[in-house]
Amino acid sequence: MSSKLVAAAVVAIVCLVSIVGATGTATAAGGPPSIAAGPAFGFVPSRNVNHQAPKRHLQLLVWHNGPVMHSTSVVPVFWGSRWNNSSFVGDKITGLDYVYSHVGGSRYANTNSEYYDGSGNVNTTSISKASDRTDFSATPSGAPSTGQVLAEVARVTNNSPVPNAYYPVYSDQPRGNAGYCAWHSSGTINGIRVQFGFFFNLDGDPGCDPQAPGSLGHSQGLSALANVTGHELSEVLTDPQLNAWYDQRGAENADKCAWTFSGFVTIGTQSWKIQGNWSNAAANTNSGYANGGCIQTS
Repeated sequence: MSSKLVAAAVVAIVCLVSIVGATGTATAAGGPPSIAAGPAFGFVPSRNVNHQAPKRHLQLLVWHNGPVMHSTSVVPVFWGSRWNNSSFVGDKITGLDYVYSHVGGSRYANTNSEYYDGSGNVNTTSISKASDRTDFSATPSGAPSTGQVLAEVARVTNNSPVPNAYYPVYSDQPRGNAGYCAWHSSGTINGIRVQFGFFFNLDGDPGCDPQAPGSLGHSQGLSALANVTGHELSEVLTDPQLNAWYDQRGAENADKCAWTFSGFVTIGTQSWKIQGNWSNAAANTNSGYANGGCIQTS
C-alpha cells in the first residue's frame, strides 16, 4: 500500500467515523438498537489508484495485543432491491455461498494461520457459513458509513446478531466515485460484538476486476466480488477488532498484497482468481511471490 493510498484511507476513515455518531442509533426492526461501529479498515483500493511500491524497508506485521479468530461463523447479507431480480443476481449469491461454505480448511485460508493471539493461532479450518440474510429495501445513496452498514446488520438480525460472527454486507449499488471496492470493520449491537464488511456491486467495474478468465466458470461480477471477499475475510481472521495484526503504516495482511496474484487458488473443487496474503515467515526468507512476502497458498 503506497503512502498516498494510506493518506487517502486515513481521510476516508476520519469521514466514516464522523458519520457514525449520526447513524449509530438508526432504527431497525424490533426497535432502535444500541450500536457502536468502529472505523473502516482494510480498504481494497480500486486498481487504478493502487501501485505496489518497490521493496525497500521490510515492514512485517506486528501483533498489537488484539484477538484473532479461533472460530468464524459467516452470515452473508444481500442488501438492495436488485437482489430480488434474477438477471442481476445471476451466479453471485450461489458463488459467494460456495466460497464461504468451502473456504474453511483450504490452502488459501491457511495463508492466515501463522498469526496468533494469547489463545493460539488463527483457526483457518473452523470457518462455517450460516444462512444468508436478504433485505430488498433501498441502500443509501453513495458510500455508506460504517454506522449505516452496522445498522443494516442490526435490521436483518432483529437486533440479535450471532456473537462474534462476521456479517459481510453486499450492496446492489456500484461504487461510483469511491476509490475503493470493499472494507471491513467491527462493532457492537446491543452490546454483542460482531465483525462486518461492506462490498459494492462490481459488475462491469474495471477498477475492481481481477480479470479472471472466463474458463474458470464464474461471471465477471462474481469473480470481482470473490477476490475482494477473500481480502476482507483474511483481514477479519487476522485483525477482527482492528487491534491485532498490521504493520507500522496500518496495512493488514491482505492490504500488503492487494492486486497481486500468482495463478489461481482452489476452494472446494473450483478455481478462483483471488489475491494472496502477506506472510511474515515468507517475507523473512524472501520466498513470497510479490514484495517478498505474499503467498496464495500455505
